[in-house]
Amino acid sequence: MLHTMESYFAAVGDYILFILRVVWVAIRKPPQWALLRDQMFEIGVMSLPVVAVTGFSTGMVLSAQAYFQLSDYGLVSATGLMVTKAMMVELGPVLTAFMITGRVGAAMCAELGTMRVTEQIDALRSMAVNPLQYLVAPRFIAGTIMLPLLTVFSCVMGILGGYLIAVGYYNLPSNSFLDPLPLHISSFDFVSGIAKSIAFGIIIITISCYKGMTTRGGAAGVGRSTTNSVVICYSVILISNFLLTLALNSSYDYIQDFFNRWL
Repeated sequence: MLHTMESYFAAVGDYILFILRVVWVAIRKPPQWALLRDQMFEIGVMSLPVVAVTGFSTGMVLSAQAYFQLSDYGLVSATGLMVTKAMMVELGPVLTAFMITGRVGAAMCAELGTMRVTEQIDALRSMAVNPLQYLVAPRFIAGTIMLPLLTVFSCVMGILGGYLIAVGYYNLPSNSFLDPLPLHISSFDFVSGIAKSIAFGIIIITISCYKGMTTRGGAAGVGRSTTNSVVICYSVILISNFLLTLALNSSYDYIQDFFNRWL
């Protein structure tokens, strides 16, 4: 038991040092634009279909459930507000992060893990190429940039899906769906979603790359690392989402005051 705890804390400490090294490498000497562009395309553009389907279907389900639950109380005009709030603050960032973990994070871990067990990473070091700068930094920067953009896209698709169900299927007047939004959707909601998506992007990329770069045991080890990286990413995303929610809610007054003062 004690040995297991020691191994766990050692892995956590090694992971934190890994993040610090990646950030330092990315700041000291940013990766080439070609590497960054390719990763932004792979993480962002290639994920648009799955993010669109996830956001759109989630918005439709939220709208159908909200309309059904609120219709008995005469509050169907709050359907649009509930869908928008849920997508912007919680479901948009979390579900987008889950999709990117499954589509991109697993692939990153498997790719780097394969390079590790076939000694390609050692070959890079022998040619005086820093693996963190060449392999990890472009993914880290691209993931941090693209996750917020994908989250915004997911939220837009979710609101669109909710609008189509509420207005097109349940015949809710369009103004009843849209009019409450400018009154009750604040800059705090947008900041909450973006802050969470940035944190999730860092979590997904660093955990996936760390597990890939530390893979051992041949092909079987690659499979284990990939599975572990996905499970760990999901777990950390859920825990960090709770902690970020508490932190952001406690900072509500400061965030609102900042936007009211400067915007």
